[in-house]
Amino acid sequence: MKYIIAIIQPDRLDEVMLRLEEKEIHLVTVTSVMGRGRQRGVATVYRSHKEAGTLLKKMKLEIAVNAEFVKPTVEAIIEGGRTGQVGDGKIFVLNLDDVIRIRTGESGNAAIG
Repeated sequence: MKYIIAIIQPDRLDEVMLRLEEKEIHLVTVTSVMGRGRQRGVATVYRSHKEAGTLLKKMKLEIAVNAEFVKPTVEAIIEGGRTGQVGDGKIFVLNLDDVIRIRTGESGNAAIG
């Protein structure tokens, strides 16, 4: 089992979700977050004063998958999220020790899907 965390551009969310749906990956948690990477934020002009931006709006996707869905999940996120520009985001793939479905008490692979 793996836990996939992806940070993507907000305007790429619909395309990423469409690509995940096409690969039959339906269980996704999405959160609006703020952060910065190599671009270090964007400077803005407010009331004729230039202000350095430090954080940018991003979307965070969290997906728990069984082993056979890791590659399709990562591919879907890349296909839907890539623009080729700085700031496209990152994907983190972490080991997942256990998952427990609260309603039934199932654990492990059965609890994910």
